[in-house]
Amino acid sequence: MKCLKVLALILLSFLLFLSLSIFGLALMLNHTILNPDFVVSELNKLDISSFAKDLFSQQIPQDEPYVAEVIGNTFADLEPWIREQINDTIYSSYDYFLGKSQSLNLVILLEPLRDSLKDNLREAILYSPPPELVGAPPAVVELYINEACQNIDEMIPPSFEFSESSLSPEVLSQLTEVRQAIGYVQLTYKVLIGFILLLILGIIFINREVRGASRELGIIFTTYGALEYVGIFVFKSLARTQLPQLNIPPPLQTWLPQLLKDFLVPLEIFSLSLLVAGIALIIVSFVYKPRQPSELQP
Repeated sequence: MKCLKVLALILLSFLLFLSLSIFGLALMLNHTILNPDFVVSELNKLDISSFAKDLFSQQIPQDEPYVAEVIGNTFADLEPWIREQINDTIYSSYDYFLGKSQSLNLVILLEPLRDSLKDNLREAILYSPPPELVGAPPAVVELYINEACQNIDEMIPPSFEFSESSLSPEVLSQLTEVRQAIGYVQLTYKVLIGFILLLILGIIFINREVRGASRELGIIFTTYGALEYVGIFVFKSLARTQLPQLNIPPPLQTWLPQLLKDFLVPLEIFSLSLLVAGIALIIVSFVYKPRQPSELQP
C-alpha cells in the first residue's frame, strides 16, 4: 500500500511539473501574441517614421534622393494616422482569429497617404528640383509635379480592402488552420487550469496531512520556478549579445530588446510566483506542528 502511494505521488508530481511547464507557455502566449492590446502596445513603442525611412531608403535609387525625403516626411506627418490604422487593423484581425468575428474584412482608406505624399513631393521638388528641372519655367515645373502626383494616384488606390473573398483557397485554408490552432491554445490554457487544480488536490488527498502535502507541492513549485526563471535569465542574456550582431535597421535594434523583455514578463512573473509560493510551502512543512489529540478526561 505504501509503495502504491509513493508511485501515485511520483506520477502526480511529474504530471504537475509537466502541466506547469505547458501552462507557463500557454500563459505567455495568451498575454502576448494572442493579446491584441499587447501587440498594439509594443508596436506603439516602435519609431515608425525612422523605420520606414530606413527601409525605403535602401530600395530607392541613388539618383532620386528626394524620394526618400518625401517618404520620410510623409511617414513623420502621418505617424498618428498610421498608428491608428495599424491598431484598427490589429483589433479587427484578432477579432477574426480569436473567434469573436466569423468573417475577416479589413478596409483602410488611403486618401490621407496619397494627399500627404503629393504635398511633400511638391514641396521637395520646388525646394530642390531634379537636374532636368533646374532653370525650367514654373509652368514646366507645375506640369512635372502634376504628372508625378498622377503617378501617385495610379500607384496607390483610394482604399485597401482585404477580405476572405479576395483570398485564394490555399491562403484561406491556411488562415483557417491558424484560427483553429489559436483556438486549441486557448482551450489548452483553460483545461490546464482545471487539470493542475485536480493534480494539486490529488497530492493533498494522498498525503492527507499538511506537512507532507505542503512539502511535496513546495518542492514541485520551487523546482519549476527556479528552473524557469534561470532559463529566462540565460535566454535574455544570450539575446542581449546576439541581437546587436543582426543586420537589421537601427530602429529595430533598439525596439527588439524591449519587445523580448516584455514578451517574457508573463512567464517571468509566473515562475517567480511559483518559486516564492514553493519556498513558503516548504517553510510551512517544517514549522507546522500537527494538532495533538487531547487526552481523555476521566
